[in-house]
Amino acid sequence: MKFILKLHPEISIKSDSVRRRFTKILESNVRNIFKPYEFKVAVWNKWDKLVMEARTETPEQAALVVDQLKRIPGIEQCLQVRQSEYQDLDDIYQQVKAVWHDKLAGKSFAVRVKRRGKHEFSSVDVARYVGGGLNQHCETGGVNLSKPDVMIELEIDKEHLLIIDDRFKCLGGMPLPTQEDVVSLISGGFDSGVASYQMIRRGARTHYCFFNLGGREHEIGVKQVACYLWKQYSTSHRVKFIAVDFEPVVAQILERVDNGLMGVVLKRMMMRAASIVADNLDISTLVTGEALGQVSSQTLSNLAVIDRATEKLVLRPLICWDKSDIISLARQIGTEDFAKGMPEYCGVISKKPTVRAILSEVEEQEAKLDADLVDRVVKASNVLDIRRMAQETEAEVPQVQTSDALPQGAVVLDIRSPEEEEDNPLTVDGHEVKTLPFFRLASQFGDLDQSQEYYLYCARGVMSRMQALLLHEQGYQNVKVYRP
Repeated sequence: MKFILKLHPEISIKSDSVRRRFTKILESNVRNIFKPYEFKVAVWNKWDKLVMEARTETPEQAALVVDQLKRIPGIEQCLQVRQSEYQDLDDIYQQVKAVWHDKLAGKSFAVRVKRRGKHEFSSVDVARYVGGGLNQHCETGGVNLSKPDVMIELEIDKEHLLIIDDRFKCLGGMPLPTQEDVVSLISGGFDSGVASYQMIRRGARTHYCFFNLGGREHEIGVKQVACYLWKQYSTSHRVKFIAVDFEPVVAQILERVDNGLMGVVLKRMMMRAASIVADNLDISTLVTGEALGQVSSQTLSNLAVIDRATEKLVLRPLICWDKSDIISLARQIGTEDFAKGMPEYCGVISKKPTVRAILSEVEEQEAKLDADLVDRVVKASNVLDIRRMAQETEAEVPQVQTSDALPQGAVVLDIRSPEEEEDNPLTVDGHEVKTLPFFRLASQFGDLDQSQEYYLYCARGVMSRMQALLLHEQGYQNVKVYRP
C-alpha cells in the first residue's frame, strides 16, 4: 500500500526553513508511530508532502494503517495511490483502464488530473484523452463533469503516474512537538479531554496533571482518558501523568474557607499546584477545559482572580464553546463514553457561590490554610510515564471479563442513557434485559438480585467496562461486559 500524506495548509505557507523543520518532524513521527507494528513502513520526504509505503499482508493490517494515518497531527489528508512509470498519453490511458474498467459499469464519471513537471501535454489533454478512451471502450453511464457517480483522480509527477484509489480526511493541525510542551489539568470529564485534544492537534506535547478528589476509582477513570488520548493522537512522544491527591486541600477548604468563596479558592489551589508540577517539568504553560459562564467559577471576574494564583500562561481552548459543541467533539474523538461514565467530583459545593470574587477577600481566606499545604501534596504526587502507565492500566482493566455470548440465565444490564435506550432499544433473545443508566449504577446496583450474573451493555463497550471495574472495586464480582 502506498500513500501520499498531504501537509496541513498552515505548514505549506510557512517559510522554507520552518516548513522544512515541520516536515522533518512529521516524517520522524510517522516512523515512530509505525515502528511497533509487525509490518514494515518506509517514508520519503518530498518537501511538500510525504510518501509512505506500508508492506501489509492482511486486510486487517491495511485497515489499521488507514485508521492510524487519520489520527496523526500534521497530516491534512491521505491519498491511497498506485504509482508507476508511463511512456505516453496512451500508456496512461491503458493503465487507468486496467484499474477502473470494471468499476465504471453503468456509472457516470469524470477524470481529474493534477500535473507537476515539464511535459508535452497539459492536465486537460490527459483528462480528455483518458476520459474519452474510457467512455468509448467501457460500458459507462457517460461523462458527467458536474456531479459524476465516480471521480477518477490522477496525479502526474514528472515521470510517475499516480492513480488515486482513495482519499480520506485526516486530523490536520501541527506535528508534535512543533510547539512547546504544556500541562493539561485533566479531570476525565468532557471539557478537559477535548481541551487536551485541541492542544495535541496544534502540535503541543501535552502532559497531564490530575487532582484526585474521588479516590482510586476516580484515578483509574482519568488514567483511562489520558491513556486513550495519548494512544489515539500522540504515541510518537512520551508524556507524563502526574496524580496529585487533593483531598487534604479540599478538607482544609471545607473547614476554614467561607462558603461562597470555596470554589474559587479550590481552583486557585489547583493552579498553584499545577504551576509547581509545570516547574518540575520545565514547562511554562497550563491548559484547562474552562468555558466562559459554564459554572460559577468560570465568570470573567472569577477567572481573572484564579489566574492571579500563577505566573504561568493559562490557555483555555474552549473558552467560547457551547457545551453541546464540546460534547459533539468528545463524541467525534472518542472520549464521550469516558466522560459520561465519570462521576462528578466537585470537591466543594458552595450554597451561594460568588460570581464576582475580589482578590483581596480571596487572599484573606487563603491565609487560613496551611502555608505549605500545596507544596506538601505536590511533593507526595505520583509522576508516571504514560507508556508504562498505559501498560499498567491495561493490566487493571482486563480484570473485567468481556463476552459476546451469554450463559443461560444471565441478565443484560443496559446502562446507556435513557435517550440512547429509547432511540435504539436492546433486545437479546432468551435473556432478560434490564435498564439502569450508568449514572445510577453505583447507587442502585446493590438493590438488584445478587444471586444473578449481570452483563453490562453500552454502545461502544468503553463505559460498561469502566463501570464494571468500579463495581468490582466495590466488591461486586457478579459483573461482566456484554459486547454482541
